[in-house]
Amino acid sequence: MKVCVVGSGGREHALASALARTAEVVVTPGNAGIPWSTSQPPEEVEADLVVVGPEQPLVDGLADRLRARGRAVVGPGADGARLEGSKAWMKEVLDAAGVPTARSATFGADQLDAALAFLDGLGELVVVKTDGLAAGKGVLVTTDRREAADDVRAKLSGAAFGDAGRTVVLEEGLTGPEVSLLCLCDGRRVVPLPPAQDHKRLRDGDAGPNTGGMGAYSPVPFVDGALVDQVVADIVEPTLHELRRRGIDYRGVLYAGLMLTPDGPKVLEYNARFGDPEAQAVLPRLDGDLAALLAEVAAGELRSTPAVRPDAAVTVVCAAEGYPGEVRRGDPIEGLDEAAALAGVEVFCAGVAAGERPGELVTNGGRVLAVTALGADLEAARGRAYEAVDLIRWPGRQLRRDIAALR
Repeated sequence: MKVCVVGSGGREHALASALARTAEVVVTPGNAGIPWSTSQPPEEVEADLVVVGPEQPLVDGLADRLRARGRAVVGPGADGARLEGSKAWMKEVLDAAGVPTARSATFGADQLDAALAFLDGLGELVVVKTDGLAAGKGVLVTTDRREAADDVRAKLSGAAFGDAGRTVVLEEGLTGPEVSLLCLCDGRRVVPLPPAQDHKRLRDGDAGPNTGGMGAYSPVPFVDGALVDQVVADIVEPTLHELRRRGIDYRGVLYAGLMLTPDGPKVLEYNARFGDPEAQAVLPRLDGDLAALLAEVAAGELRSTPAVRPDAAVTVVCAAEGYPGEVRRGDPIEGLDEAAALAGVEVFCAGVAAGERPGELVTNGGRVLAVTALGADLEAARGRAYEAVDLIRWPGRQLRRDIAALR
């Protein structure tokens, strides 16, 4: 089987690495650090299966265009991708499906006064979200009313995120541990992958601004099989049923970002694709033929369940200076080969480009790369991940030192 992976980040590198165990792989457009990269657009790649990695192409309808050409695709059409492309629409779907989530309301650019009044009626912890895509950076979680109000003004005016922010969703803040559950869906059946926990904030101790994700780990010690079954039955399956009721055939990954509140699991967000960096922690733990499993998803005939290795996985993201704001580019990256040579370690490249010397990579984005290590348990995997991370160097490198440091 030949599989085409669409995208250029660490998630796509992880997907290609897992798929390459049993299939021929090509990644478009990829990057200088992904060995299967091609400059051919996905429409021109002859492949038996296409896996769309990022959210923007899904929201823009790439899966629809490929299916119209007769391609087998893992990834929802533009209608299903609205779960991620519009947080307001996602909330509407959750309400219709009876799925537990935070109390919220949606406001447009001409509703500033109503938005501020609703904000005043929320509890101490509040959440301000852009309605549209914002690369994981369009969410403010705060107890500071002035900060929240300023953020609402900036988003609704278009100053913060352009058109993506001219509609905002205001929510009550939920408390509890966060968990990510990636589920394979063939339109009717749901098969969960091992749960993971992401670290969103830039700095240790969950300090600093929100990012696209600074690391992840799997398994999650406080999430057992019974809780996963509960989330599938009470959250994911009702959502899929509501999508079917609306005439949406959702074939792909449905990523549930969850808060385990004192009242039970509640949905923080849905993503319409593999998470990043969750994929880098979950995919290396899968055993068996991932290409065949994803082909069942694309065909609407999901019969299999993935075999999961007993190893734990810890992923540490290394980011460029300035991230999540304006980043510095062009710094040579040293130590990649030494890190990748460690047993149980993979380095997944994201924001990289080819340097001037043969084989050299330089920084070319915010999240430059992710280092994933497998180990007998989380402690062993964590130690190995940071051993590898410490072999990789460039000026201004940023990372967290507390990924999977369970408290």
